[in-house]
Amino acid sequence: MADILNLAIPYFGVIFIGFACGKTRGLPEAGLAWMNFFLLYVSLPALMFGIMAKTPFSELNNPPFLIATTLGTVIAFIVAVVTGRVIGDLSLRKATLAGLAGAYGNIGYMGPGLALAVLGTKAAAPTALIFCCDSIFLFSIVPILIAFTDREHRSLLHTLGIVVRQIVLNPLIMSAGAGALAAALHFRPPVAIDNTLVFLQNAAAPTALFVLGVTVALRPFDRVPWEVPGVIAVKLLIHPLIVFGLMLLFGPFAQPWAATAVLMASLPPALNVFVIARQNNTWIEPASVAVLIGTFASVVTLTSVMWFIQSGRLALP
Repeated sequence: MADILNLAIPYFGVIFIGFACGKTRGLPEAGLAWMNFFLLYVSLPALMFGIMAKTPFSELNNPPFLIATTLGTVIAFIVAVVTGRVIGDLSLRKATLAGLAGAYGNIGYMGPGLALAVLGTKAAAPTALIFCCDSIFLFSIVPILIAFTDREHRSLLHTLGIVVRQIVLNPLIMSAGAGALAAALHFRPPVAIDNTLVFLQNAAAPTALFVLGVTVALRPFDRVPWEVPGVIAVKLLIHPLIVFGLMLLFGPFAQPWAATAVLMASLPPALNVFVIARQNNTWIEPASVAVLIGTFASVVTLTSVMWFIQSGRLALP
């Protein structure tokens, strides 16, 4: 257990440091803009490119794994939407954001660094593939469902155009695609460029976790909406259980791949849930609460999953 705490404490510790700084210093939220830009457009893309480029291309061709993990996210999304509709009596528009909170884990800010720390380099390929497939599904389904409730009644074609642009121009998906192409062509960047990429990759995890802590600290809330605990339970408990079952159903998979899938499914609601809620001007406060409480609750649930993986009790054939 000490080994697990040694792995988990630095990650959650940096989040709590960011949270404490956000609560005590009183700096404006606008100060996070450049840090978020650095993460989204510089450091995390460098990490995604490095992960994919250094993975043998043959390992990236694993359709059963992609189907299983994406189906797990789809099921978690549906369950969270239904939870929002039943428990919170939410409209479809708000329930869509609840579904996002129940299915969209922190696979960008926490996922890569944590998976590599717990499972080593063999977790690199499944981590990148899960990120790409989950992002494509969620960045597609949410705008489409929101469009159905949009008072401006935008056409489906217009919405699909927006969806395609969001997916194709997403810097993390673009960098992962470039890395896969580099792996296929056996391309290695010059030493100076490669060292620069490694330098940027090393900055991704601590910066992302600190920004997550600060941003969570700046999210005020007065109450916990009824549907939020249910949505958090879907994300932290039901989603990993669904993925575990699908690993058994669609497998067998190599142990690091199956364990990576369960670990990624166990991550708390992504910070982007709040960002997307604010962009669509709906379910904003509950999204903030879901990210805040989900992040703190994952100290227990995510650390438990890490312990199951490291102790061999999460054995998948």
